[in-house]
Amino acid sequence: MSTNQLDKKSQAWSALFSEPMSDLVKRYTASVFFDKRLWRADIQGSLAHAEMLNAQGLISAEDLASIQKGMAQITSEIEAGQFEWKLDLEDVHLNIEARLTTLVGDAGKRLHTGRSRNDQVATDVRLWLRGEVDELGVLLTELQKALVDVAEQNADTILPGFTHLQVAQPVAFGHHLLAYVEMFARDAERLVDLRKRINRLPLGSAALAGTSYPLDRERVARTLGFEAVSQNSLDAVSDRDFAIEFTSAAALLMVHISRLSEELILWMSQSFGFIDLADRFCTGSSIMPQKKNPDVPELARGKTGRVVGHLMGLITLMKGQPLAYNKDNQEDKEPLFDTVDTLKDTLRIFAEMAAGITVKPEAMERAAKKGYATATDLADYLVKKGLPFRDAHEVVAHAVKDAIAAGVDLSELSLDQLKTYNPAIEQDVFEVLSLRGSLNARNLLGGTAPAQVRAQVARHRVRLG
Repeated sequence: MSTNQLDKKSQAWSALFSEPMSDLVKRYTASVFFDKRLWRADIQGSLAHAEMLNAQGLISAEDLASIQKGMAQITSEIEAGQFEWKLDLEDVHLNIEARLTTLVGDAGKRLHTGRSRNDQVATDVRLWLRGEVDELGVLLTELQKALVDVAEQNADTILPGFTHLQVAQPVAFGHHLLAYVEMFARDAERLVDLRKRINRLPLGSAALAGTSYPLDRERVARTLGFEAVSQNSLDAVSDRDFAIEFTSAAALLMVHISRLSEELILWMSQSFGFIDLADRFCTGSSIMPQKKNPDVPELARGKTGRVVGHLMGLITLMKGQPLAYNKDNQEDKEPLFDTVDTLKDTLRIFAEMAAGITVKPEAMERAAKKGYATATDLADYLVKKGLPFRDAHEVVAHAVKDAIAAGVDLSELSLDQLKTYNPAIEQDVFEVLSLRGSLNARNLLGGTAPAQVRAQVARHRVRLG
């Protein structure tokens, strides 16, 4: 079939059919208007395949040179926005192949020797996703660095720590932020780990059974920077585990973003007043002029559901498919693309937003004093005086009850009154009952003492580079 015939009849397989595809079915089955973003990976994979075909004596050096020249022109056309993407040609692969054949003739037709669109698309998606994972790793590092900077500035800032959203114990605000750095560090580790499973070459598996041509798959893998070659042709063309695994890691990353978002929203509210976000990350109200709404964290919290939904969609997509390739798999790309786009935008904006957080330490400290945050410290004090912890817990509960009734903090009770709960209590108890004393007392690995926060900051700076 000539190039013009291919373009006119639209499909590479149309000689078998006695009637053309309807326009409705064309629109329903085509993927070109979303999978065209794979064009660079498609060209990269095709060039590696062509170079191998020549090395194996399957195409001539002249054909290889023509293919390379044609692909260079196609690259220029796409980059300049001059490439015509055609619905009739279904997808990114046939669009590029048809244009190549128009440019270089029979050499373009020989490019498809020994491969199928099934192993071609599997290779393209892996190539593309591998690059996106690398970029996401950089963005995750930037977010962590921004949080580490704010944590270091607030190693001594007292924040009420919560359980059940009730004041529990005082913590350093820096310690609190470093908890998210730990989460994002694990997210980064997951990306590094799953990249190894993305980075396996399917090309050479052809449609499903491999090929009779003497391909050198390892050569293509080396050219494209793949760490391994798929070992089973059926699995290679139908596997989408790598996409599901990536989306799973992305969903968990977004859950961490959502938890941070929830806290930023709470902390910024008038009821807390712990922080402020820069105006450029907020909006006002169309009716209430006093409002400053934390739209970015709220939207990120909402977008988390979107990414989790993509994960569920991909799992459901694969659950009933027999081997090998099925058209269902065309539906893997839009959720995968949207997940990557959502993640990249979110990480970029959160790194910038985190760097500009304005902290209000006085409001944090006032809130910590309202909740009897040092009650556990008093119990620990009594334990060190010889009282069993359960008995100390009961004693302190009575003290807190009386302080609530009097409308005072534990530290505002007199020494004589404190002695009525246990005669072992001495003047040194007031250091224990202070917020600062409570913070400093937790000076062990992983604790909230300012010295520990600074040590963790130093560790993260070395890790992040």
